Amino acid sequence: LALCRGRIVRVPKGPLIRVLGTEVAIPCSVSDYDGPSEQNFDWEFSREADFVRIVSTWDSTFTSEEYQKRVGRGDIKLRRSSNDAVELVIRNIQPADQGRYKCSTPSTDATVQGNYDAEVQVKVISDGLSVSGSKARSSTSLRLSEGDSFKLRCSATTTSPEHTHLHVTWQVKSGSSWRDILSLTHEGKFQPGPGYEERYRSGDIRLDTGANDTYRLSVSQASSADGGAYRCLVSEWVRGADGSWQKIQEKNVEIATVSIQRTDVVISTSNVSVTERDSLDLTCNITTDRSGIFQAEVMWYFSASPDDTLSDAQLLLSMDHDSVVSDSTLISLSHVDRNSYRLLVRDVDVEDSGYYFCEAAIWVPLHNGSWHKVVERTSAPVSVVVTALEPDYDVFLNASKTPKFSDDPTEINCRITNVQDTEANIRFTVSWYYRQHLPGDDVVAEELLASMDADWTLLLGDRGRERIQNGEIIFYKKSADTFSMRIQWTSESDRGDYFCVISAWSRHRNNSWVKSKDVTSTPVNIFWATQDYTLTVEAVKLKPFFVAGHTFEMTCKVSSKNIKTPRYSVLITAEKPLTDQSSPNGTTRIISLNQDSVVRLEDWTDQTRVDGVVLEKVQENEFRYRMYQTQISDAGLYRCVVTAWSPGGGGMWREAVNGLSNPIQIDFQTSGPVFNVSVHSDSPTIYQGEVADLLCIITMEGMPLEPDDMSFDVSWFAVRSFALDREPILLASLDRRGIVTQSRRNGSSDLSLERISPLEFRLRVHGCEDHDFGNHYCVVTPWVRSATGVWQREPDIKAKPIFLSVKMDVLNAFKYPLLIGIGLATVIGLLSCLIGYCSSRWCCKKEVQETRRERRRLMSMEMD
Repeated sequence: LALCRGRIVRVPKGPLIRVLGTEVAIPCSVSDYDGPSEQNFDWEFSREADFVRIVSTWDSTFTSEEYQKRVGRGDIKLRRSSNDAVELVIRNIQPADQGRYKCSTPSTDATVQGNYDAEVQVKVISDGLSVSGSKARSSTSLRLSEGDSFKLRCSATTTSPEHTHLHVTWQVKSGSSWRDILSLTHEGKFQPGPGYEERYRSGDIRLDTGANDTYRLSVSQASSADGGAYRCLVSEWVRGADGSWQKIQEKNVEIATVSIQRTDVVISTSNVSVTERDSLDLTCNITTDRSGIFQAEVMWYFSASPDDTLSDAQLLLSMDHDSVVSDSTLISLSHVDRNSYRLLVRDVDVEDSGYYFCEAAIWVPLHNGSWHKVVERTSAPVSVVVTALEPDYDVFLNASKTPKFSDDPTEINCRITNVQDTEANIRFTVSWYYRQHLPGDDVVAEELLASMDADWTLLLGDRGRERIQNGEIIFYKKSADTFSMRIQWTSESDRGDYFCVISAWSRHRNNSWVKSKDVTSTPVNIFWATQDYTLTVEAVKLKPFFVAGHTFEMTCKVSSKNIKTPRYSVLITAEKPLTDQSSPNGTTRIISLNQDSVVRLEDWTDQTRVDGVVLEKVQENEFRYRMYQTQISDAGLYRCVVTAWSPGGGGMWREAVNGLSNPIQIDFQTSGPVFNVSVHSDSPTIYQGEVADLLCIITMEGMPLEPDDMSFDVSWFAVRSFALDREPILLASLDRRGIVTQSRRNGSSDLSLERISPLEFRLRVHGCEDHDFGNHYCVVTPWVRSATGVWQREPDIKAKPIFLSVKMDVLNAFKYPLLIGIGLATVIGLLSCLIGYCSSRWCCKKEVQETRRERRRLMSMEMD
């Protein structure tokens, strides 16, 4: 394919048949070329033998003398459609333009390959297409009513010498553009235009052919959208040499102008407002210019929204075209005159408020005596507002109990007064609201506390929902005209304005209750003067000097103001130096005592000294903290965090204020030894399956100690990465009592940890695997026995990590697989030989009958 690739110039397959006087466009394209993307084209023409140059895309002097005028006027021009395609356009083609047209492209290729020109034959035929409308002049303008039918005719013939087909399309123009209605294509198929498919399938739009080459358009059930100018568009098509259809010309003629008189349905009354128990009177008027016999079908609908459809609306009453009215008790429908229908609704209720509209359909008689519906319209909705008969009453709000202090009760009464014009079908409910009281003119939205519906069911608001459910806020009806609200224990957050809304509900015909009126009371302000809580905490160190191993003791004295019968909860905290890794943020919660004198250990994690800290209540406002057998690691700043509590509602305690004491410092001045830790390995690089030895070596500086006076907790960690960018993994630990603890391992390797000298600890990894690599280090916690015999814990010491590399023994790894493979190959080869031998010896043996030959000696030529 690569060897056969070359430039290809294409023109349509001829001959091209075109009609005299029309515009002709002959395309030419080139592909598979080298050089620039935009190619140039030359066009030439020949009637018999020699070609005459017409026009070129790149040479303005290319045109011959006989074509210069037509090219200058634009009657002949080139129209480029892409970089590799142009069209030769000839306007008003004449018989002299019949002949051969050649399109050629100048070479831009590195080598000459393919074809560089192509020819096409153009044949010019005479114009034999004739299109005309109806001969009757009265048909040029039609005035119809909506739902009528009409027919339009046009005639189209052709005397073309070629075998051509006609394509007939009926079009309508209602605006600025023509729309296709129905077409009979050149292939003999009917094709409805966009939007006319359903009407074509139902038979409302048809296209029929008649005598004398006439084409009749029939339209049934005409609507207002069918109005406009109608024309008949006819095009002539011929089948080309390549089998495709080509349109060679097109003509049209306007047939008629059709106007459709719209049928409207209007309710004579606009928006209506009536009083409850009165009658509602609405009239539906049908506007039509029909003069013949027709009957109307009317249906009245009710909807709560003006946007509802007929399927969502409620059918009130209907009258068919035979004047038969559906039955209803309170609603009647009457025929006022030929085009008016009256709806009367008696004893209206508030529920009758909404939107009313009527739907009307026009029926006309057919020849067989049946009735046919020609048009259907729906009126615009009319808004009807039914005004309820509201009762007249006032609302008075007062506070029977107001709080003087926090947690005192509050009671508010909402009373209905001056009740007038109320019926037995009136019911009252209440809604309670709270509004925060702010100084100045600041406006704050009210918050709903609770409300009652028509069935006297209590509905809770978002504010105080939990307190209402717990019984801290109570709503009840004290008498027939009084509703009350009681707050059992009033807090500072309850201070503000309270008001109530009394709602009147009316019973309707269907026994449902509808709200008819709301009356809001004047607000009542709940407020009492308060003073800010104050709390002072002082920490005192009882023993000014002590050494490690002794008992640390301090007291916390609390004083408060403006707190009613307070109780205190105490928390002891310690701020350790930044070198202590037990608490990353530097503050440790040690022990606490709540307001009920319940003691709790917080973050105290030293299991050997569980009973080493004590917090007790000495007096109502004094607390004492003791820490026995203090160690050097206990150094830091100690504080008392005190919270004052006051009694709240329901026997609960409410937090009032917090206080923090001054710090008490524990500092040990010691000149003991200094420990250093390092990790060593003779072979940091090992092979898989070998044993790795890692030594944790402790060195001591300063004052020497006896081995019996010091002990160590040793923990080994590993980071499985070349860089220390992952979390360390605990491998094993050895405490100062000699108990070894190992973490859970996933591989087959094993660990051992032992003490080989007073200051050396060895970690062994047996049967190393590839996942045992990484940075390994040890963490040592020294314990030193003081002169008093108390063991003191020193700060943790971390050694510098050493990297352990695990390599694979290639020979040992492949030794057994190679031996197994060679053995299996030998066994399979011997088995194959045995099977082949047995098959050839017994299974495939064949008896061959050889022809017996006589053994005669040759005779000499002379004897023969």
